[in-house]
Amino acid sequence: MASHAASLPHVFLQPEMPFLPTLFMTYIGTLLVSVNPYQELGIYTVSQMELYQGVNFFELPPHVYAIADNAYRMMCSELNNHFILISGESGAGKTEASKKILQYFAVTCPMTQSLQIARDRLLLSNPVLEAFGNARTLRNDNSSRFGKYMDIQFDFQGIPVGGHIISYLIEKSRVVYQNQGERNFHIFYQLLAGGEEERLAFLGLERDPQLYKYLSQGHCAKESSINDKNDWKTVSSAFSVIDFTEADLENLFGIIASVLHLGNICFEEDDQGCATIPDTHEIKWIAKLLGVHPAVLLEALTHRKIEAKTEEDFTRKTVIGLLDIYGFEVFDKNGFEQFCINYCNEKLQQLLIERTLKAEQAEYEMEGIEWEPIKYFNNKIICDLVEERHKGIISILDEECIRPGPATDLSFLEKLEEKVGTHAHFETLVPVCSFADIH
Repeated sequence: MASHAASLPHVFLQPEMPFLPTLFMTYIGTLLVSVNPYQELGIYTVSQMELYQGVNFFELPPHVYAIADNAYRMMCSELNNHFILISGESGAGKTEASKKILQYFAVTCPMTQSLQIARDRLLLSNPVLEAFGNARTLRNDNSSRFGKYMDIQFDFQGIPVGGHIISYLIEKSRVVYQNQGERNFHIFYQLLAGGEEERLAFLGLERDPQLYKYLSQGHCAKESSINDKNDWKTVSSAFSVIDFTEADLENLFGIIASVLHLGNICFEEDDQGCATIPDTHEIKWIAKLLGVHPAVLLEALTHRKIEAKTEEDFTRKTVIGLLDIYGFEVFDKNGFEQFCINYCNEKLQQLLIERTLKAEQAEYEMEGIEWEPIKYFNNKIICDLVEERHKGIISILDEECIRPGPATDLSFLEKLEEKVGTHAHFETLVPVCSFADIH
């Protein structure tokens, strides 16, 4: 059930289970648990939206529309901000659920003709966000590789007046490296497959993605289940609706092409141990596309500079917030981004435990209801291992990054062994002593 921050609404999705029509969605208290059936069920129609509009929460079968409608009605009656949190494993259908909630508000909320453009822009922002933030992984051909928080802003009459999207923790490392069987972000392949010949010529690009290091490391640049050419048409249409000008697009695709050219640059080491770039063919293209002098670009690529950045604040009206985050995944080799993603999901698991397993059983006990206690693992010990002040993994990593002298993987590992080596849930796969023998 949707409500304000004191009682956070939740949609929890599971990725794979045998399809049971009557158990596709269910409630645990006010938590909606949804199973991804990996097929269209015909339950997201306009008639279904109308059916759930203004209906008491438990009056109809569990549905994501009930979550959306309850959040809207509670916001209007209480005049408070409300938030919907969507979590689940990678491939569970979190992003699809967020789309369904957006579509529900677009169809059922009061709408004026002057707000039609704003509504369309909000809905059509999804293809653009997915093009730049989604990629094929081993688990999911359209996996969101970034977190997204969206405000849907309403006036005092409950009429949607706009939206604000914040994307965060995008998986930047995917731009330069992909695991076997995975791809870079969709937009690169879409541009090569569907871009006009004149545009590609201006960008200095060829259509074959195998020509670019940043697109070919996963050895699946062309995937039969993904139609990059058709997806390019969808994204191009969305650009026009959300008011990207031709100048905006020229700058945008100039940056995208520059990334591909950057991946093909070859660095060498000179006699002083410094990095050099002997072949300047790619440098000339990048300099042209970014509007910088080639010498300045060479300097930037071979010398390190550190800049401080500040965050910008923004103001908000009464809103319904919609949070769509990464899914939990375990690979043979997890990077730092996936570590952060999995840690975030562990924190959400804590919320699930508090809101369902502990709270529901406490209510049964208080009311004297007989039930079979459910045994579960309380993952607080895992979260403490990661986040505990002065003793957690993140705190130790912070110390290693700022201490005087060179900080290395080995020094970080040694410090972990020293501080958390005896923790029941910490294991070093490569013994510290063996690092001295690795060259």
